Amino acid sequence: MRILSVKPGHDGSVAFVDDGRLLFSIEAEKDSFPRYGDLSAPLVALALEMAPDLPEVLAVGGWHKFLPGVHAGVGAGYYGLDSVESRDGSVFGRPVKIFTSSHERSHLYQAAAMAPGAPVRECVILTWEGMLGSLYHWQDHGARVFPVPVLSQPGGRYAALFALADPGFPDAGADPRPDYAGKLMALAAFGAGSEPEPAVRAVVNSLLTQPTVYPFNKARYRDSPLHNVGVHTAPLHAAARYLSDRLFGIFRQAAERSMPRGLPLLISGGCGLNCEWNRRWRESGLFREVFVAPCTNDSGSALGTAADAQAFYGAQCRLEWDVYRGQPFVQDTEPDRRLWSEQPFSVHAIAQAIAEGAVVAWAQGRCEIGPRALGHRSLLASPLRPGTTKLLNEIKERESYRPIAPCCLAEDLSRWFRPPIDDPYMLYFSSVQGSALPAITHVDGTARVQSVRPQDGSTLHPLLTAFRDLTGYGVLCNTSLNFAGHGFLNRTSELVLYCESRDIDDIVVEGRWYRRRRDPG
Repeated sequence: MRILSVKPGHDGSVAFVDDGRLLFSIEAEKDSFPRYGDLSAPLVALALEMAPDLPEVLAVGGWHKFLPGVHAGVGAGYYGLDSVESRDGSVFGRPVKIFTSSHERSHLYQAAAMAPGAPVRECVILTWEGMLGSLYHWQDHGARVFPVPVLSQPGGRYAALFALADPGFPDAGADPRPDYAGKLMALAAFGAGSEPEPAVRAVVNSLLTQPTVYPFNKARYRDSPLHNVGVHTAPLHAAARYLSDRLFGIFRQAAERSMPRGLPLLISGGCGLNCEWNRRWRESGLFREVFVAPCTNDSGSALGTAADAQAFYGAQCRLEWDVYRGQPFVQDTEPDRRLWSEQPFSVHAIAQAIAEGAVVAWAQGRCEIGPRALGHRSLLASPLRPGTTKLLNEIKERESYRPIAPCCLAEDLSRWFRPPIDDPYMLYFSSVQGSALPAITHVDGTARVQSVRPQDGSTLHPLLTAFRDLTGYGVLCNTSLNFAGHGFLNRTSELVLYCESRDIDDIVVEGRWYRRRRDPG
């Protein structure tokens, strides 16, 4: 069964599944389009080009229309476990099934179909994101699903705290921005060990009880100590930590009350990108194991709707997939040979350059699915230099308080990180051991680690091995290769422009190494 599936709305994506095998999942923001973008004509055209044949099923994820005072939806709409529709239709004059199901279902089926050992007979699924905040007891391979609503808009409430402190966010009429949640996660680390004032706790508790933060009525808190206080400040640090604890506590208590113990926990939704919460779920003792997909946020929704359609038409709820199912790299030009010289490709020589301070733009193979750079669209640098964090944040035009993540040889995890979580998708925090890796150690002593094995499909293992042979450390800084506010770079012309505008001297693209000439002639 060939299924072409689309996700409308922000984080738009298109996925193609052929007899249970994910052929591609491509996202609107990749190839340097704006972050959190909607489906676009270039994305649809690329999907049609990559599809091996016409689909037998056209699946459309449910969404909502933003009409003033009117509740209207796209397809099966945003909410509802029973919101499924199927009809006969045609694509290019050939008969197909037209399928649509709710956005809520897309999260459940994405998690269940991608989980290790799928199809999953019984598990607990946690869906927490900008709107949804529920636990689900998944039984009989999804034939029976029992929801337990916990707290709506957990991701929105989390982002609203950042908006409250940000002087640039208006007092009325605006929704919290999607990127605020990740920034607040970074700032929460600065609040470790601090105790918020009673007035700050009152604000946080009020945010947790508001009917909605869409739009966020910031003016309500005009007299609070957090209103426009600034984001990188002690009051917000303490508030962010307190809110993180409160939100996790609310959902953990709900899981203790309403879900059976000892089942697998599958996490879906944008809050699944919060590495601190993921680690707490692993350490909670409530579940046998925890799985978070690399595209746990809405970037995996098209894939989830495809899995839903597959199960609806009688196949198993399982997908054969790997994280490098995005679009191929586009080699649309050659670097200007007056400015760039091609070097013999050698991971040992590249490791030596990194050890000496080089930042390397590394683009290999097909793009990652989901928001994490995992060695196919990465900026790589040495973790041994204290100034590398500042340098990389300046290159990426990011705030100074944002941490830089590491990749590490899986066999070396226990040397440098506690707990040594073998996670190839960079979705958990671990504590950094010792002081030898300053560039990847956040203010609270943690790091978001990607573990790398030869069989994972990452192109990083030989380079990490060479760097360890040279320095003793099988660890590198690994951050995403992108213009600020845009998805991963995916073509040579833009990659060269990026490096020339940011003073990056080394490009490795599809196994070819280019170095900038410092005496061009």
